[in-house]
Amino acid sequence: MMRHSDISGEGFARSRTLKMLIDCKQITFGGNHKLKIFGTLNCSSGRRMKIANRVFFKNEQEASSAGYRPCGHCMRAAYQKWKLLNADS
Repeated sequence: MMRHSDISGEGFARSRTLKMLIDCKQITFGGNHKLKIFGTLNCSSGRRMKIANRVFFKNEQEASSAGYRPCGHCMRAAYQKWKLLNADS
């Protein structure tokens, strides 16, 4: 897991570093640290979150093992599966 605020640089330099990490597939999912939700990088819900709450993951397994659940908007099937498995909790 990598916090957005921990990516070096500011403004354009941070954006460039982030794009490089995405292009080389070191980041494939984004999440909200406070809500413990993760989703695709192009999810409209994720784009609205504050940088201070934003985290990134290399894959779904990393996000799930960190205790995050799938987004109900951009990962509907994975969310439904998660919801069924955690219905008793």
